[in-house]
Amino acid sequence: MSGVETLTIAPEDADTRLDRWFRKHYPALGHGRLEKLLRTGQVRVDGKRVKANHRLEAGQAIRVPPLGDLDSPPPPKTAPRPKADPKLEAMLRDAVLYRDDEVLAINKPAGLAVQGGTGTIVHVDALLDALTFEAKERPRLVHRLDKDTSGVLLLARTAAAARWLTAAFRAKDAEKLYWAITAGIPKPREGRIDLPIAKLPGRRGEKMDIDEEEGKRSITDFMVVEAVGKQAAFVAMRPVTGRTHQLRVHMQAIGTPIQGDGKYGGQAALLAGDGLSRKLHLHARQITLKRPNGKLLTITAPLPPHMAQSWAFFGFSEPLESPFEPLV
Repeated sequence: MSGVETLTIAPEDADTRLDRWFRKHYPALGHGRLEKLLRTGQVRVDGKRVKANHRLEAGQAIRVPPLGDLDSPPPPKTAPRPKADPKLEAMLRDAVLYRDDEVLAINKPAGLAVQGGTGTIVHVDALLDALTFEAKERPRLVHRLDKDTSGVLLLARTAAAARWLTAAFRAKDAEKLYWAITAGIPKPREGRIDLPIAKLPGRRGEKMDIDEEEGKRSITDFMVVEAVGKQAAFVAMRPVTGRTHQLRVHMQAIGTPIQGDGKYGGQAALLAGDGLSRKLHLHARQITLKRPNGKLLTITAPLPPHMAQSWAFFGFSEPLESPFEPLV
């Protein structure tokens, strides 16, 4: 049918209900008309019929039929970008780990948000013009890290790269390796955590929790690399799914919260020691994925200063390879 559009879900729209997505991008489209389009299969997600309350995932494709005078959605309303801070732009350029014609990767500092929100003015998305380099397009976000998590953040340098990178994350074809220090030693020392996670109701600062009834399936592989008595462990983690705060919630659920994670672990996550930072000790160490041509791309990020200091405090090593069998 002529006039049919296929639109890709952006990372910032992940976990949004389908009807709310339409309300955001097609505000003049009434709910009754949307329900009819869904019942007749004219609106589909990844080629499948869905209901209005369907939760979207980044990278999914939405089929939008001709909507008459509503065909072209108005541009989303965004807050004006704050005036660029040369020091922050220089900091972000210094954080570049890798760059080619399609992909750019930075070592995101802990404490820097990826996207804006209520009260968040300084974030990676507002600084992306500093990472254009010789390209004609502004780089695009294709996945996210928590504000307090450091490490590898991939950016697409072209629209085509954004499509295949988003598809790789959606299909779980991107293997992610995280490093953390936990308060206590996980038992057993290696395994798989398979516990569903849901967002807590109300305004609780986007806090997540284990929820056997309403939660989405969430899977994390973990392995203790080194331990110090019963006090702390260097733990490698590989998220198989990508839920909000998944690693933090899963480590807390098995009784060994991540060091510095007062939000989920409370005082139990704040190990004391001279020179031991109380910041979150969670680092996106490495991402490996296949390019469309079949070649592997692996990006590795060094530890941030506060974690490097803690590694020295405990005497942990920094292995060059992942302890997990490769999935990619």
